[in-house]
Amino acid sequence: MRVLIVEDNPHIPELLRDGLSEDGYECDHAGGATEGEELAHLFPFSLMILDVMLPEGIDAGYQLGRRLRAQGVSTPILYLTARGAVEDRVEGLEAGGDDYLVKPFAFRELRARVRALLRRASGNAHNTLPLPGGWVMDLGGRELYRAGVRAELTRREFGLLELLGLNAGRAFTRDEIIDRLWSGESGVEPKVIDVYVSTIRRKTDDALIDTLRGVGYRLGRPE
Repeated sequence: MRVLIVEDNPHIPELLRDGLSEDGYECDHAGGATEGEELAHLFPFSLMILDVMLPEGIDAGYQLGRRLRAQGVSTPILYLTARGAVEDRVEGLEAGGDDYLVKPFAFRELRARVRALLRRASGNAHNTLPLPGGWVMDLGGRELYRAGVRAELTRREFGLLELLGLNAGRAFTRDEIIDRLWSGESGVEPKVIDVYVSTIRRKTDDALIDTLRGVGYRLGRPE
């Protein structure tokens, strides 16, 4: 899953990226509301974490939330800010926020709030995703299992399977997968996707991922 962080303090995005990447999330960073609004329309994010006081103004985060909601962007928003008065919390929720966390914060709490927002957005209280062949993805726990047996997937492998599972029926090219999972990093060769797919098949079974010659990959069809 991909997370957008809009924050002008460079240390906060580094902290969030380091922590959230351990849970399999890919993070993009915008240093202000203007850049954040552009990115919000450019990529399909699963969650946005917004500061309130940004270079565009002391309430720029609230204004950004209102604009995105008015533009039809329904991505969950978590406000992460030093402004913790009741009035600020209320304004944040009324400005399109789905949750509000005050700095300084415990990362365990932020992680729990992120998972809760994603569960709510998916409409799945248990945050699980059934796959062909009887496999089930635990999106919150970042685990893949079948009949109680867990498949040991790396973060990238899980992210690839999650991307295909959440977009069942859609085929992704290798370049599209790289763009989603590596967040625009340079130097990633398309052939690396073939390696990941081969490894996932070895750890599970061939039915999970279909190869479309000349196109790319998609989730396998149910038996």
